[in-house]
Parts: sequence; structure tokens; C-alpha cells
Amino acid sequence: MPSYYELYRRSTLGMALTDSLDELIQAGHITPQLAIQVLGQFDKSISEALSSKVKAKAVIKGNLRTYRFCDDVWTFIIKSPNFKFDHDSTSADKVIIVACNARRPGE
Repeated sequence: MPSYYELYRRSTLGMALTDSLDELIQAGHITPQLAIQVLGQFDKSISEALSSKVKAKAVIKGNLRTYRFCDDVWTFIIKSPNFKFDHDSTSADKVIIVACNARRPGE
């Protein structure tokens, strides 16, 4: 069984899931082992859904402030990014982009 990156656990959805699982553990409704299984399934499901269902492309322009490559993971910090989509655009003060290989090291 392949293992998945845990990147999306820090998203709004991932944090809400983690908080809910913590509450269920504290209330005695589930075991910590079950919570770990749920998080593992979340990692798998979100990764598969994003790779198979999202087809949008964007052009990003901004000021690259920091980049690093560690353990086959790229991290980019971009100041004042502007995102252009097919029929829309948006901007932000800062964005952090984390990019990983499709396969984890050792697979």
C-alpha cells in the first residue's frame, strides 16, 4: 500500500478534521488508533481527488523570496503573487507553495 504525504492536514479542512478527531478521542468515542486510520484515509482521498478531479491551470507571477529543496520536497515563498486563471484572477500578500514528487522517496 503506498503512503501519502501529510501536506493537506494543515489545510482548513485537515485542521477541522484533526480538531474533530481530537474531540472524539477526548470524549472516548473513538480510539487514537482509529483517528490515525481516518487521517491516513484523508491523506489518500484528498491526494487522489486533487489529482483526478482538478483540471484548472493557473499562471502565477510574483516575487520569489525563498525556495528550498529538502527530502524531495520543494517549498517556495512568493510575495505579492498574482494568480491568473482562464476567466479570473486574484492576488495575495504572500503564498507558500509546497511541491512533492508523485512518488515518495523509496517507492
